[in-house]
Amino acid sequence: MNTSDTNRPDPDALLSILKKEEEKTKKARLKIFFGMCAGAGKTYDMLKAAHDALSKRTDVVIGYIETHKRPETEALLHGLPAIPRKKIDYRGTQLDEMDLDAILARRPKLVLVDELAHTNAPGSRHAKRYQDVLELLDHGIDVYTTLNVQHLESRADTVAQITGATIRETVPDSVFEQADEIEVIDISPEELLQRLNEGKVYTAERSQQAIQNFFREGNLTALREMALRLTAERVDHQLRDYMKTQRISGPWKSSQRLLVGINASRHCVALIRWARRLAYATNGSWVAVYVETTRQLSDSEKSQLSKNVKLASELGAEVITTADDDIAKALVRVAREQNATQILVGKSKYFLPFGKSLLEKIIEISGDLDIHVVGGAMDSAGRFRWLRLPVLHSAWMQYLIAALIVIAVAMICYPISPWLGYQTVSFILLLTVALMPLKFGTGPVLLAAASSALIWNFFFIPPQFTFYIGLTQDALMFLTYFVIASVTGTLTARIRARERIVIQREVRANALYALTRDLSNARNQDEVAKASVSNIENFFGGEVVIFLSDLSGDLLPQPHSASTFHADSKEFSVPAWVYWNEKKAGKFTDTLPFAAASYFPISGPRYPLGVIGIILNRSFTIDQETLLENFIRQIASALEREQLNEINKNSIAVVESERLYKTLFNSISHELRTPIAAMITASESLQHTESLKQNSLVMNLLGEIHTAADRLNRLVGNLLDMARLESGHIGLKADWCDVHDVIYSALEKLEHELSTHTVTVEVSQDLPLIKIDFGLMEQVITNLLLNAATYTPQGVHIEIKAYKESNDCILIIADNGPGFPTEALPHLFDKFYRVPGTQTGGTGLGLSIVRGFVDAHRGTISAENKNTGGAQFTIRLPLHTIPATEIITQDV
Repeated sequence: MNTSDTNRPDPDALLSILKKEEEKTKKARLKIFFGMCAGAGKTYDMLKAAHDALSKRTDVVIGYIETHKRPETEALLHGLPAIPRKKIDYRGTQLDEMDLDAILARRPKLVLVDELAHTNAPGSRHAKRYQDVLELLDHGIDVYTTLNVQHLESRADTVAQITGATIRETVPDSVFEQADEIEVIDISPEELLQRLNEGKVYTAERSQQAIQNFFREGNLTALREMALRLTAERVDHQLRDYMKTQRISGPWKSSQRLLVGINASRHCVALIRWARRLAYATNGSWVAVYVETTRQLSDSEKSQLSKNVKLASELGAEVITTADDDIAKALVRVAREQNATQILVGKSKYFLPFGKSLLEKIIEISGDLDIHVVGGAMDSAGRFRWLRLPVLHSAWMQYLIAALIVIAVAMICYPISPWLGYQTVSFILLLTVALMPLKFGTGPVLLAAASSALIWNFFFIPPQFTFYIGLTQDALMFLTYFVIASVTGTLTARIRARERIVIQREVRANALYALTRDLSNARNQDEVAKASVSNIENFFGGEVVIFLSDLSGDLLPQPHSASTFHADSKEFSVPAWVYWNEKKAGKFTDTLPFAAASYFPISGPRYPLGVIGIILNRSFTIDQETLLENFIRQIASALEREQLNEINKNSIAVVESERLYKTLFNSISHELRTPIAAMITASESLQHTESLKQNSLVMNLLGEIHTAADRLNRLVGNLLDMARLESGHIGLKADWCDVHDVIYSALEKLEHELSTHTVTVEVSQDLPLIKIDFGLMEQVITNLLLNAATYTPQGVHIEIKAYKESNDCILIIADNGPGFPTEALPHLFDKFYRVPGTQTGGTGLGLSIVRGFVDAHRGTISAENKNTGGAQFTIRLPLHTIPATEIITQDV
């Protein structure tokens, strides 16, 4: 193998870096002032940086600053404009929060937002302040903000372990990573403790309490090391990215990919954070996998699972859900499918007397995969929650009913047991236990198996009314009965659980199929909306509202008529936000959670298409939200299809109307030319008739007829020229011409129109012949001169210049008239455009034709107002070298 190949960077890594850089160029800049803890001076340094930006005339405003009444910090507030804080009523008190809408309306270049990890007051648009910052960045506003290391999501549990303090406010690491600049505010623990003692951070009483708890010197040293190490890792990442993009040789290795299994335990949070730290340290990507088994989850576990999945997503993981009863095999299988190189597993301290632990199973079948074992956190019972037996998942009423059924069967069998025999009773009880999984879960079935065995032993096996078994064969039969009952009941319960999962999958697949079928049969957007609302409502069981966008890309303020829930004007602000930001919001989310419904964007591949809202009494499970996202993707495809069909229909109608217009236009124009030519010829003949020359009135009328006919002839000519340009049927008959001849030919045609103006022509002696279509270029100059003669007062001087500049011929036609209005300059060459306020009639086609003819020569034309007054048109045409054969031909 070539050594250069081994040093070549990973193409996927390069693509990832390029995508990151592209995203940074599209968004505003985020700068984080990063420190080890409160009191390091982050806010102070941020305000100093804001004053530096203000001195450079940057539009800076304060969005939210918390000075903690520190005099030196408050002094820096002077001179910086501030957005007033928003007052939010909460439980009888008013809370101050950053006014996000006011900042967006003000649209400064830079905004200062203190305490990035802050939790907003209930009633705010977003639950967290970092979400406010992300929205500001999405709207192109640069942000300066502050952050402590303990508030980073992946570091929160480590800080809690070091300091003993629970960290409740955190920021996802993805926000930290997307910062364009991190400025570390470093301070030694000794200096910070001195500041605390001097009362520069907190009051004297709070300072002493802080020094004895969180701000112990050992804690501060650990936090400082953590902040510096994290910053060093970031710099190392930037250096690696730079080396890859610049193709600097280095020890390139295949990228690392980490896989971590997640479940419904709250202790899984620590494992997820550990995985995030390991992935960042190894510069690799990571996958979080949830394995769905036949074991049913309680409502609290479903809620915790959703939180764990959300945390993994926020920390940058790709979340995958798979179904398998063997968790170890599922994790290894997904690891191989996702090309993962390492698997992260929690270490159990709980001894399993039978079978192998999850870790042992993974190690046994992992092959060449690397396994990381992490010490897990245990619950109050001293064991891992995932070891909890499934018997606790059924309702207590099921246990009671199962026990009562066994007792009832035993009571029926007891009077007739002398005739049946106690062995037959065992078969009856066994049949009862075997049938129970049809209605009960594993726990009640196991209880029924145990209770039936004990009842059979106590009431039926001799000697009766004692648990003592006299005969060996009866003892063996009792044990066999218990094992068979337990195994049969458990296996039946498992089969039933698997059947339930299969049915659930079938229901979801059928729901998706029904939606796809209805959408494919829809013939317009209205039918797509009706099918969407109907299918979502039928499957999820909640009221549904759908908002669609128009062809111009704006969200319609009124919900579609097919909606079963009609949002008022106040509620509409939520789907409007969802539409423009293309993020979910509303009930059960962190953004605008007090809305009546949960809203999801209908995002097309190029632009948003609408918003769907649904009202449910509880938050979505992972399966429900995944299915709803699949629904929305299908709806988006159908809406885009119908929009494209509508655009296509409109385009066809426009093309047909334009074709008809051009056909009629050309026919009428050609039909007009013959009578106009006859009028011009007749008027000229009459003007030269000797008998009429003596009558001045007749001669004046003939002159007006000739002028009007000539003007009408030019109008028809312009219309035909425009038709030729739009049809693309204009063909250049280029030949070598003298610009001087073209100019004077145009002047000769306009001798009458230019009689009240003075015209000077200046053609450079070194200007060579130019290859142009003589007739078209003559028309260009004619239209420009006629424009000057028509729209300037009598006596205005018109100047024509032609000279060579580099490899171009420059042709200038200028006057010293009033010039053009500034607002008209960008539209002068538009079709049918006329300068507002002009009294002279016209179609507004002359200059548009000029530009078309110049473009046909691969030249350019521009219009401007001269500094000395008047208008100026500048034409730039390419010059070509005359071939020697043509020079000889011309000489001959």
